[in-house]
Amino acid sequence: MSLTENLDTYRASLCQALVEEDDERIEALLSELRSADIASVFEAVLEEDDDSSRTLGLMRHLPLERRASMLGHLPGDAQLVIAEAMSDERLLLILEEMGSDERVDFFNRLDEDRRQGLLRRMARREREALKRLASYEEGTAGAIMTADYVAIPSGMTVSQAMMRVRQTAPDAETVYQLYIIDARGRLAGTLSLRQLMVAPPGAAIDELMIRDVIHTSVEEAQEEVARIVARYDLLALPVVDEEARLVGIVTHDDAMDVVESEATEDIHKGMSIGALEDGVSRVPLWSLYRKRVTWLVLLVFANLFSGAGIAYFEETIAAQVALVFFLPLLIGSGGNAGAQAATLMVRGMATGDVGIKDWSKLLGRELLVAGSLGLTMALAVAPIGIMRGGELLAMVVAMSMVTIVLFGSLLGMCLPFLLDRLGWDPATASAPLVTTLIDASGVLVYFGIATVILGT
Repeated sequence: MSLTENLDTYRASLCQALVEEDDERIEALLSELRSADIASVFEAVLEEDDDSSRTLGLMRHLPLERRASMLGHLPGDAQLVIAEAMSDERLLLILEEMGSDERVDFFNRLDEDRRQGLLRRMARREREALKRLASYEEGTAGAIMTADYVAIPSGMTVSQAMMRVRQTAPDAETVYQLYIIDARGRLAGTLSLRQLMVAPPGAAIDELMIRDVIHTSVEEAQEEVARIVARYDLLALPVVDEEARLVGIVTHDDAMDVVESEATEDIHKGMSIGALEDGVSRVPLWSLYRKRVTWLVLLVFANLFSGAGIAYFEETIAAQVALVFFLPLLIGSGGNAGAQAATLMVRGMATGDVGIKDWSKLLGRELLVAGSLGLTMALAVAPIGIMRGGELLAMVVAMSMVTIVLFGSLLGMCLPFLLDRLGWDPATASAPLVTTLIDASGVLVYFGIATVILGT
């Protein structure tokens, strides 16, 4: 049985047990699921339950800690539905159990009046911490970091540090990496829990810690943060403010969430789709339409140039009707080659594999590769040209194939660099944009070559 089928079975069983008011059955079923799976079940129940009564009924059977964990795994719209059905007092209890990064994300989704109501009920220290974390700009390290980490003051011995770990570990996001801070809260070094456990109790942690710590600033873009975590295979990346004070960490799982989010955004842009606020199955129909229509309408008018090119060469087409047979094949091949080149460059720039400095080197490589691809495709299609219209037509088709594939590949490769230089997202060099440009230019190239060689 697949995971989806398994969760559907649990959802049906939980709903039935709720109708029968079988509390023992409900608690037994919930105890068998992990928090992420419980969130999936709750999300499915919410889709069937407009007033969220069954969802709240199920939540009452979860311990407070698991409620908080489950809520953190729910998508934003589902979180808001549950939050609207709960009082400030009950919601505050759950917020206090959530990790600081999930708490901030959830808090920022609430409307202003609800946020102010919750802040008034919080202890001063928690209120200030939440307001500080919520103030960081979206898309930066500060917005995705957590303040739940283990910090050890410098000057401690190993035994003192172990005591500090025991005191702070229950609330920490991770305890495998420990951070040493000086008297002003600045990041002084780092130490793994393993190092601490095997060191002599009386040893000074200042002598054991690694001083050259890989870290980032709160203003750093989240894409770069994820890249650093992946490059150095870190469990967590410490985040410092402008005064080098340790203010949080970005854990590996949060960095991977950023990677997934950025990859999804680039894929959407690559097909001329605007950024979606939620998953495609949950986004409103109007929003889905609005995110797709703009580029499609623009590309419709761009395709008029292809029509104008065909109209310009009407006499050539009338004299050699067989030319029309190869038109979709040629411009389609150029568009495919261009889309491939653009995809390779966009992904390479996103991962940091290539940059503007590599443009000239990549241009030479693409000339060789695209030329080889064009020749191969020309040889493949030339026999069909001979069968359809003779050797001269085959020559026109073969030369056009090489030229269009070469031009399309170079356009697809260069367009992301041009957009990046203009300050735009390279992912905007999407497959529809590239293919539209090549459609128009391919028509001119093909019929221009045909006019010269066939003399029509």
